[in-house]
Amino acid sequence: MEPLETAQEIVRTRFPQARAAFLAGSVLTARRTPASDLDVVVLLAGPPAPFRESLVHRGWPVELFVQTEQDWRAFAERETAARRSPLPAMCAEGVLLVDADGLGAALQAEARERFAAGPPPVPADVLDDHRYVLTDLLDDLRGCADTREQAYLAAALLLRASEFALLARGHWLGSGTWLSRRPAEADLSLHDRPAQAAAEAAAGRSGRLADVVEEVLDRAGGPLWAGYARR
Repeated sequence: MEPLETAQEIVRTRFPQARAAFLAGSVLTARRTPASDLDVVVLLAGPPAPFRESLVHRGWPVELFVQTEQDWRAFAERETAARRSPLPAMCAEGVLLVDADGLGAALQAEARERFAAGPPPVPADVLDDHRYVLTDLLDDLRGCADTREQAYLAAALLLRASEFALLARGHWLGSGTWLSRRPAEADLSLHDRPAQAAAEAAAGRSGRLADVVEEVLDRAGGPLWAGYARR
């Protein structure tokens, strides 16, 4: 059974009273893999919403996100404030499965507008906090001779450098696979070079990663350590 048919069956049988429902995730894209799951957002008028559930249906792993309209808006506001956008992205980019009363189309339009507008600006002191941590990790990497420690530092630097670059450029953050995809959407060089350099550093060749991270810092104020202070 194909993803769209599977999602429609789940919503039809489990949530016949749904006001709206969306199918989202990499399963709808060229990134689909044998491990891809079906992300299904369901809007109900009330209980049993809100809840989240993981299940397998007809061989497909499924993540259910069941909410009321009020829950949806509260989640969207929290995610926007945190500069992370999984729920708006799912509804903006997903397929509308059910729209009983117009809520689905309205939320999809709102999600697309919210997602396109981007996250709120990052205060300068928050960017400085990220610059400081990234600079400190970079200094640790340059002074590290233990290949095991280099592997951990490479992982931390890849995560921190990716997040800092996205914040500094005003892009949405991500986690897991989306921390790779967001930089790729913003700038392919921002995605490919840090990831390749981190893999080299994890194998004991850390020089190129140090250069790439320094470049990321230079694009947004440069390294920051001496003179950094917080109260």
